[in-house]
Amino acid sequence: METSRGTVYATEDGRVAIRFVRLFGHPPEKVWQAITDPERLAAWFPAVVDLTRAAGKELFFGVTDEQRRRYGITDDPDAKPNGRMLRNEPPNVLEYEWLGEILSWEIVGTADGCRLVFTNVLSDRDAAGPAAAGWEAGLQVVAAQLDGTPITWDPFTRAEHLAPEYELP
Repeated sequence: METSRGTVYATEDGRVAIRFVRLFGHPPEKVWQAITDPERLAAWFPAVVDLTRAAGKELFFGVTDEQRRRYGITDDPDAKPNGRMLRNEPPNVLEYEWLGEILSWEIVGTADGCRLVFTNVLSDRDAAGPAAAGWEAGLQVVAAQLDGTPITWDPFTRAEHLAPEYELP
């Protein structure tokens, strides 16, 4: 299981960012599918959302079944948009805003597959540690999906175990 940690750092505008870099032995198109296909997202992404929308379109990030079960979270009954697609350029750039956060996925082909750089910019410094742990666990699921490896762990539980690794001073 991959254990490469993300980097948490302050941005120039006073927010905090989380950055992960992953090398995959798969072409950009396959990695793109892993980060946008609803069935694959259901195994690791912390919301239900349609990431195939064009740039400029509003997005609704809904609550997952696991979030309902574990935490009792419910969706907005009016399903008001809570995000916006900023860039959608398959298979290389996906960037969207979600509740004031910016999430960017950049995929560049390499001789052996591709390089994925994921960045999450947050306004809430206290949310950075738990978010980083969650993204690391999610990226472990993505890697397993790409490699055809059975996922034998729960990403929520894995994130809880990783959280102390990302505690900020």
